[in-house]
Amino acid sequence: MRLPWLGNSRRAKRQPSSASVYHTEIIADVLVPERGETVRFFSRKLVRPGKLRRFSNKDLRESLLSCLYLGVAAVLPVTSWAPICDWVSTLRRKRHFRKEFARYDVAIKAVLGDGADTQSLFRGHLAAAHRRRLMLAAHLVPRRWSPAIRLEGVDGLREALRRGRGAIVWCDQFIAQTVMGKRALFEAGIEAHQVSVNFHGFSETKFGLHVINRPLVKVENRFLKSRIVFERADAYQVTARIQKTLKENGVVLMTNTVHAGSTFTEAAMGEHGWTHLASAPANFAARAGAALFAMSTLETVPFREYRAIVSPELKPVASQPATLPAKDVVAKNLVLQAAYILLKRDRLLEAVKLHPEQMMAWSGAHRLTGRQDQPAIGSDVG
Repeated sequence: MRLPWLGNSRRAKRQPSSASVYHTEIIADVLVPERGETVRFFSRKLVRPGKLRRFSNKDLRESLLSCLYLGVAAVLPVTSWAPICDWVSTLRRKRHFRKEFARYDVAIKAVLGDGADTQSLFRGHLAAAHRRRLMLAAHLVPRRWSPAIRLEGVDGLREALRRGRGAIVWCDQFIAQTVMGKRALFEAGIEAHQVSVNFHGFSETKFGLHVINRPLVKVENRFLKSRIVFERADAYQVTARIQKTLKENGVVLMTNTVHAGSTFTEAAMGEHGWTHLASAPANFAARAGAALFAMSTLETVPFREYRAIVSPELKPVASQPATLPAKDVVAKNLVLQAAYILLKRDRLLEAVKLHPEQMMAWSGAHRLTGRQDQPAIGSDVG
């Protein structure tokens, strides 16, 4: 009961913001003959733009965590960092288990099998998310932090650049990729251009864009030659800039985020699961002839050792003649893209089996259909 002299509740009038909703449609199920597998291509159209909030409760939590981890990074010894992240991850663990664990459990078992210890993996996943925040804080404080970063496969990338047609490095969404993956390439002398969405970071509010996300972007930019910000409204200009970078024999980093573009793909993953992969890297490789590589950056010893793995060049087996009628060229391009998708899926699965708890985004155990409208799939960590 509301007492009359209190008036109307402002909270009752407040309209909650909603996530952007997209309508998905199946473009094609494309068979890759030499693999005996199909890749499903989807289109996605924005049908209801979400309301951009100025501030959220998550922003408050992220701000407090940022202050906490800045203090930890500046004052405490590195040996204490991982235990602190483990402890902080327990503060909201019950809530995460209640709201998120069921879907995580199904997704993990669909990929790794029913024998996976999903409860331990989920606890590790929550702690890893906090280590990602502390990695950022460690790059912001004056104190020098020098973990060991082992970069594998960079010789293959350099060999591809000697051909002069540029290279695309397709990065996975592991917690260490955001900063440590870029740092590994930078320290190896690779000048890279990152394709990124505008709301890249921890928050998707106006406050988050200008305050919370900015330190992450600033740290990443230390290790990049440039950042190519993707906006749905100017996709043509972004595409032209990527093509220009590749023609100039540049290295373009693309993170496997499927929510920025107008198309994405779905492929089988592991035991009986499905994963969603961006179509843009495969499309650029197929059309521009640029070399395509997969990259996974894994934390082997928290805050001490990292392993950045650049795969051998992804090279699909040619299964069709090069000269085809114009209509068939489009189909051939989709088959080539699908072959790239499966090669990328294979590398992703290998990395996931090494450290599944460090993977930030999992797809479900069920296939998508083209019938439902749905929020964006995946998250950006570019």
